[in-house]
Amino acid sequence: MKIQWSLILALVFALITAVFAVINVESVQVNLLFNSVHIPLILLILGSTLLGGIIVGSFGIYRGYRLQKEVKILNAKLVQIQDATGYEFPENGKSDAEQQPVEEEASSPNA
Repeated sequence: MKIQWSLILALVFALITAVFAVINVESVQVNLLFNSVHIPLILLILGSTLLGGIIVGSFGIYRGYRLQKEVKILNAKLVQIQDATGYEFPENGKSDAEQQPVEEEASSPNA
């Protein structure tokens, strides 16, 4: 659900940016380090938005890669600890108490 809301917000932001860019079509002077150029403001707005999206996306990809690497390392440590201790995870997510039948009821005295 969180991904859907993020996508909706991204599309709304893109629509607002596109409308804002289309309204501003006049030519502007952009001063670079050693030169200045005249370009339409719409290209400057859309280019800046695209460049910002690429930068944010690349940071997100890097963060995801780093987290995947950390998960692999932690899984390897978990396997090593399981081998050393002989512990095995219960099946189907059930705890040890849920898997073993309760024998207290059978051993309780009937009055």
